[in-house]
Amino acid sequence: MPEVDTQHLVEYSLKDISRVVVELIKEGKDQNIWLFYGNLGAGKTPLIKAICRHLGVQDRLLSSPTFSIINEYPVATGKIFHLDFYRINNETEIFDLGVEEYFDSGHLCLIEWPERLGSLVPDRYFKIVITDSGRDSRIIEYENNA
Repeated sequence: MPEVDTQHLVEYSLKDISRVVVELIKEGKDQNIWLFYGNLGAGKTPLIKAICRHLGVQDRLLSSPTFSIINEYPVATGKIFHLDFYRINNETEIFDLGVEEYFDSGHLCLIEWPERLGSLVPDRYFKIVITDSGRDSRIIEYENNA
């Protein structure tokens, strides 16, 4: 059974999202699989876009992969994959996308709706749970499953 680090809790407003991004990148730097949990509208995509910007993705390249399912962004260190499984119906569809190749690539994989992965969740990951706590406020719980 993988060891799970202590869970961390952070509250932030959308105005100071960059502070949270810096903390998440520091805490998750040893993982290439990041799982983003949260209800529809909780702020998963804006957080991922802010992470990508911080890591060097140009704004003009950023878009939600809700319909394309997987976006690939070039960065100085290689690539970032942004995967959104909201429109996926089952684990087989994800497997057919070749998701394991993305996971095994060593590149950063930022995954929305990871609950759709089922048994395809890798053993090692950085888990982020976002909760909408008000008009402009979010709570993030994160843990590193190493």
